[in-house]
Amino acid sequence: MNNQPESHDPMMRELVAQARKSQLTRRALLGGAGAAAAALALAACSPSGSAKSSGPKAATDTSATDKKLDFSNWSGYMDTDDKGAYPTLEAFGKRTGIKVNYQVAIDDNNTFYGKVKDQLALGKDIGADAVCLTDWMVARWIRLGYTQEFNLSNIPNAKNLNPQLVNVDFDPGRKHSLPWQGGFAGICWNKEAIPGGLKSIDDLWKPELKGRVTVLSEMRDTVGLLLLQAGIDPASQWKETDFDNAIEVLRKQLSSGQIRNIKGNSYLEDLKSGDALAAICWSGDITSLNGEAGNKWEFALPEAGTMIWNDNYLVPIGSSHKTNAEALINYYYDPEVAAQLAAYVQYITPVQGAREVAEKTDPELASNPLIFPSQETLKNAHVFRSLTTAEEQKYQAAFSALALGQ
Repeated sequence: MNNQPESHDPMMRELVAQARKSQLTRRALLGGAGAAAAALALAACSPSGSAKSSGPKAATDTSATDKKLDFSNWSGYMDTDDKGAYPTLEAFGKRTGIKVNYQVAIDDNNTFYGKVKDQLALGKDIGADAVCLTDWMVARWIRLGYTQEFNLSNIPNAKNLNPQLVNVDFDPGRKHSLPWQGGFAGICWNKEAIPGGLKSIDDLWKPELKGRVTVLSEMRDTVGLLLLQAGIDPASQWKETDFDNAIEVLRKQLSSGQIRNIKGNSYLEDLKSGDALAAICWSGDITSLNGEAGNKWEFALPEAGTMIWNDNYLVPIGSSHKTNAEALINYYYDPEVAAQLAAYVQYITPVQGAREVAEKTDPELASNPLIFPSQETLKNAHVFRSLTTAEEQKYQAAFSALALGQ
């Protein structure tokens, strides 16, 4: 299957052009043919920022004699069986002899960075040999010299990366990062408590949901959806007053008690406990949640539009197991493994060939527009525009102050 976008498709050309001016948030649109391939370009583009820092010196690689690997990731991002084991990781261990210590250690990009930035600056081990972070945060790590350059000869399956994602401006040629998964930010709700469902961000402010709503601490996702609800494209050159208006909506809903809290991946705990009945959420998380705690939740793309994003593998500068990490990345870029992972996590795979595998083994999975997006799904998919350093500091500070004051 040809995964290159067809140049005669007006929607694809428009999406690619938009992406070249825009930056993604937590995870980006990957995989699939036709329009889905074009959407990968949306997720690929983040501001390159200032020139890359020389940074600290990389740790000595001891992979040849020390067959282990610490892998830090977000929750709901790995296939899990009934016993709590990770089937694909176990298969990787048997195939390579490398023992993986898998850690659900990332709840929010900024929070995780705050925990490890001092060690990174000194070139020290942060307790992870591979991590998965969002494009805009990946750009920061690369710029500061906090990542190790891949030996791509150890990752031959990198050839399966969708071509639209190879030459991203924050990492041309993908020397320091490779995509893990992508997806959408939208809304979800408890189907038993809200049988009529929700259609828009404004539906979260219904009186009967007071105190039972949670929103994401990822500023670009939450504010992006609020901008869309106000009729403003997050990828456009919106004004500071537009951002202020979105923040004012959050402030009003927080002060009134409508919003219970602003959280990272831990918002899932509020849904599980029933403390929250509705949320701004990430697409694949809800499938995982239903698998863990019963089929009680529904996910939808808001009528006004959705945000799209991408997370990427990095090897931190202080990791002493870089070759082991490269073996892990190579393993997950096998289309058979990528399809197996996608079937569980329900996010969008960057691996070409995974859809063809799914078409043979699980046609329903292959037709899922949240994993292999169609043109119809992409019509209302948006990215958050690039922010200057000053803008990012200002807007993130305003959003964080609101979150901390909740």
